[in-house]
Amino acid sequence: MESNETSYVSSPELGPKRSSPPPTPKSPTSDSLEKPTYIRFLVSNAAAGSVIGKGGSTITDFQSQSGARIQLSRNQEFFPGTTDRIIMISGPFDDVLKAVELILSKLLSEIHLEEGNDVDPRTKVRLVVPNSFCGGIIGKGGATIKSFIEESQAGIKISPQDNNYYGLNDRLVTVTGTLDEQMRAVDLILLKLSEDLHYPQSVNVPFSYAAAYNGVNYGPAGGGGGGKFQNNKEERSNSMTIGIADEHIGLVVGRGGRNIMDISQATGARIKISDRGDFMSGTTDRKVTITGSQRAIRAAEAMIMQKVAYASEKSVN
Repeated sequence: MESNETSYVSSPELGPKRSSPPPTPKSPTSDSLEKPTYIRFLVSNAAAGSVIGKGGSTITDFQSQSGARIQLSRNQEFFPGTTDRIIMISGPFDDVLKAVELILSKLLSEIHLEEGNDVDPRTKVRLVVPNSFCGGIIGKGGATIKSFIEESQAGIKISPQDNNYYGLNDRLVTVTGTLDEQMRAVDLILLKLSEDLHYPQSVNVPFSYAAAYNGVNYGPAGGGGGGKFQNNKEERSNSMTIGIADEHIGLVVGRGGRNIMDISQATGARIKISDRGDFMSGTTDRKVTITGSQRAIRAAEAMIMQKVAYASEKSVN
């Protein structure tokens, strides 16, 4: 909830007037520009329709203009605790930023059409960020996030981790400002995330809530709205860990995490790969943990082993 958020909020309109424009975010290195990355954020169910367009025309056009891949969670598949769908954009750094700008511009133009000239130029976008990467955005004593606020002139809040929802390992980063301020903040945040080599691997379950919550927005565990969630929890909480040779992990994960993402979406299983150097006991195999129903686990394991077989075949030839 808003009141519980870790708040590092700028109030540029109340602060000292700048004699010069805010500094431009540091240019990312050519290395980080070329490496695939991703970003997720929330849109209302109604706004999702305008992003998709008639017969998918708008989203197809945005993909073509940006070069990035744009995916949405399905209708009624919401981020837990909200009635908002998840948009995920993946691809090279600049392409991802271009796609974000196209979508936010579109949403802003829709607000202008609905509300006329009285619309507040400072709007909100809520990014979905894995909890394990939020520390990097905050920085020691909040130094990094404060510098992002200063550089972008956007307000930035990070929600606390919500333990009320089974398997929820993400937090919301709310960015408030004009479109330009939001884009500068998103640029800085995504650049910081992309500096971590493990961040692209976390793309493996972009819409894990859809699988875990069966497309329904359940209340917190134990709450009045959680009956169906409670009944199905046992079926979803099965998990198994298999070992995959370190040299084959890359092909299993796929470029920008695409293979793992596709397997998760096809089976409904959650898939987590251990960090480099974190091996199965007594081996040099990385741990691949699959969580979901027994059927989802079996299907995901079969698809992963198929990738491994293909990787082994390639290395022999």
